[in-house]
Amino acid sequence: MTPSSTATASGGRLRALAAAPAARWFCLLLLCSAYLQGGINKLTDFAGAVGEMQHFGLTPAAPLALAVIVGELGASALILSGFYRWLGACGLALFTVMATLLANRFWEMSGMERFMAANSFFEHLGLAGAFLLVAWHDLQAPAPAARR
Repeated sequence: MTPSSTATASGGRLRALAAAPAARWFCLLLLCSAYLQGGINKLTDFAGAVGEMQHFGLTPAAPLALAVIVGELGASALILSGFYRWLGACGLALFTVMATLLANRFWEMSGMERFMAANSFFEHLGLAGAFLLVAWHDLQAPAPAARR
């Protein structure tokens, strides 16, 4: 086997692994992990979730905390199940942008606080972009009747 045919064979195996449904699902799980963890934490510590809403000046705090829990867990479930995946991905993209505009207002800060908030702000924009790519990809694929 020549070096180029070895590289071609390795590339083919890597493509096959990357195309495996389990690999795709695992990548989607990683993408949703912060929202699953956040939703479960808020669900198991509802008082803390309400406190978080109050910290950011959001009222009424309890109904908004409940909406965030349902949104994080529900949209993640849509993405992971493939049922209206595009809708769940768009929902988490919108939620992420709104939350980062609220929580990471780096333009109002200075020093190290500004540096850290700016990093978090742009990391979250990247995460929102990843969710929009999931939605775009899902909408490009042929729609099996069971998926929509």
